[in-house]
Amino acid sequence: MAHELEFYIDGQWVKPSGNRTLGVIDPSNEEVFATIALGEQADVDKAVAAARAAFPAFAATSKAERLALMRRLAEAYKKRYDDIANILSREMGAPKELAHRAQAAMGTAHLAKMIETLENFEFEELRGTTLIAKEPIGVVGMITPWNWPLNQIMCKVAPALAAGCTMVLKPSEIAPLNAIIFAEAMEEAGVPKGVFNLVNGDGPTVGEAISRHPGVDMVSFTGSTRAGILVAKAAADTVKRVHQELGGKSANIILDDADLKKSVKLGVESVMRNSGQSCNAPTRMFVPEKLHEEALAIAKQVAEPLKVGAPSADGVFLGPVVSEVQYDKIQRLIEAGIKEGATLVTGGAGRPEGLNRGYYVRPTVFGGVTDEMAIAREEIFGPVLSILPYKSDDEVVSRANDTPYGLAAYVQSGSQERARKIAGQMRAGNVYINYPAWDAGAPFGGYKQSGNGREYADFGLEEFLEIKGTVGYAAA
Repeated sequence: MAHELEFYIDGQWVKPSGNRTLGVIDPSNEEVFATIALGEQADVDKAVAAARAAFPAFAATSKAERLALMRRLAEAYKKRYDDIANILSREMGAPKELAHRAQAAMGTAHLAKMIETLENFEFEELRGTTLIAKEPIGVVGMITPWNWPLNQIMCKVAPALAAGCTMVLKPSEIAPLNAIIFAEAMEEAGVPKGVFNLVNGDGPTVGEAISRHPGVDMVSFTGSTRAGILVAKAAADTVKRVHQELGGKSANIILDDADLKKSVKLGVESVMRNSGQSCNAPTRMFVPEKLHEEALAIAKQVAEPLKVGAPSADGVFLGPVVSEVQYDKIQRLIEAGIKEGATLVTGGAGRPEGLNRGYYVRPTVFGGVTDEMAIAREEIFGPVLSILPYKSDDEVVSRANDTPYGLAAYVQSGSQERARKIAGQMRAGNVYINYPAWDAGAPFGGYKQSGNGREYADFGLEEFLEIKGTVGYAAA
């Protein structure tokens, strides 16, 4: 890498306007291993100006031209695939297998799906004498997180390119290096100057400047609900579109006719994967009261052998969490669970045995959790599972929906019909029945405080488009 101290603006790598920098910390050993430049308002202004200047020409490109660009990006991304996976593992702590098999692969999958979507997408439709046209919204500010970095970058960049929008990306300053490699791939793909711009920086400076900027027509943000509220407030004065994918506290309802052993096993592993740092993780597991003790025993048996260790080591299931701030938050909530009277099934506070450095967290399972406990209410964003007993289907539906969040829900049952009935009552943007395979074509996004709008495939593309009706376009 050669551009850590530069930004990509108007088709070239440029020096920042200021001299602030930030060390990128390897969470496995708590040591700084790279340094990035932090942007200022002037850098955002320059990037937005470039995007605005590029918009008319890029918006006027044909679908075929945009498809050609996206296919070139797919080839450039493929060339840098290992570089992206390796740096993701280093900067955000994903085990090397997860980084290669899932983290980097999400970029490939979303781009391929958006290419397929664009191939079949119609931007104009005649209804009687009125032409309904879907046009690019304009300049899009993109603010992305550190937990699935390329997933969220590609979920925004790919539909923006498909729509004909220009953009300014601010990746997470905690895990920014993958975005720099991505920008290098965009450059290699021949993205027209000004169409894609990258400015590194923190939320209060660059994120705020993007959200508030009058030259930005839309902000697409992924992150915490707390930060999403700040973005929405900053964007309100210019009445720009705000597209948000925010926090979650997803329920996993295991019905009494489900395969308990399989359901608990896959539920535990789903929470622990990526060290619990997934917004849609099924962190509240509801089990029938009569099966509660059996479920705890299964969860303990599944969680305890999961290997925690350096991302570069073989056979590691959980690497470190991303930062000291994240580690401290998780520890506080684990301690709150113990203090509030939940049963500690396995794990607990502190680092796993033999790991004295790095932000490593013990895979933790609580049983006997009640709805008012902090571990059942707050998004922990770590490898912590809460198991809650329930008595009836009606009760569990009500309790599962009793959360300010609504990103995802999970239902396990031996009866597809029964699972569908429960799924239909969930107030969540995504419901997963019996741990299905991931679907890049399913809409992704939340109800309530989990956000506004949807990502993936045509649902994501629609978010970057305005609708125009030209009445009298055709002769009567």
